[in-house]
Amino acid sequence: MSIKLDALSGSSKLLFKIPLKPLQGSRFQPTGFPNLGAATYATAEGLNLLVESAQSMANRLESVCWDEVNQKPVEALDGISYVRVERHGTYLTSSITEAHRLNSPYMLKGKDKTFFKTLKAELELMESGPVNRKLLADKLFKFDVGTLLHGIFLANGDLAGGRLRIARAVSAFIEAEGVRQAVSGGVKNDHVNPSGSAKDGFGNVPFSREEYTADRITLFVNIDLAQIRGYGLGPAAEKLLILLALYKIRALADGDLRLRSACDLDVAAASISATKPAGFELPALAEILPAVKDAIAACRSKMSVTTVAFNDIVKAGKDEKTEDSPEDDGSSNT
Repeated sequence: MSIKLDALSGSSKLLFKIPLKPLQGSRFQPTGFPNLGAATYATAEGLNLLVESAQSMANRLESVCWDEVNQKPVEALDGISYVRVERHGTYLTSSITEAHRLNSPYMLKGKDKTFFKTLKAELELMESGPVNRKLLADKLFKFDVGTLLHGIFLANGDLAGGRLRIARAVSAFIEAEGVRQAVSGGVKNDHVNPSGSAKDGFGNVPFSREEYTADRITLFVNIDLAQIRGYGLGPAAEKLLILLALYKIRALADGDLRLRSACDLDVAAASISATKPAGFELPALAEILPAVKDAIAACRSKMSVTTVAFNDIVKAGKDEKTEDSPEDDGSSNT
């Protein structure tokens, strides 16, 4: 059965509200932030909790595209554009797995400047004047199609003044409603010297543990269809981007939602339907796989797999700019 994407033609957003539950028991461990801990917040209905941030979910949606064993995209996505980084001929990292994607220092700041020069040449028409978003989208589609879904900020000042950016077209986060603390603890036992110095790693050391229960846990997904169409890349590329987004969501929902050692979640619904447009059902993976393969084949001539050699870092000198983005480009900082 073919996927009827024409059902989305009249909608600017594709929104999902996916109910989750702990795989076992009722407790779960939320994400924590430095100097903050768990991100609880009050609403009119009660106390809510951020279980997983948009930054982290972007990385998780990227991870379902990557084959960790063979260090390449999963077989279903063979042919999508991305940058592969090698050190002395051996895989090191890639734009799919790097936090800042094409803005990674492993692609832009190594001694081998081949890729940097190629990217600079491709973007030189935007060195001055307003940013041509269609041209930018076309170049990003060529080098790393994932940036058009998860965002990018090319902060390097030598690339069109460090002002080229794309916001996320796919956002996701997990929230819990009606949360309550589930406080427990334990002790690290030292059977040899129970009264030894804890600061040196000896002795019995008690500790507390804070988990939560919730009335509801929900994965929210927002696919900005208007942004995807606004790239102006044409019907084939638009179709690929939407199918790739659907693949990521379905693969994540069907796969391993073990976010942390004490946060193992499962989808609590037989089917996943969109809240907007109402009635659109997230296709099964068996339907998405052949469709996304066909979409990749239709766009193969516009995409490339680029290999970058990274053997050392160029040391910054007085004539070399070193600019890093403190802003959110859709990646995780954890």
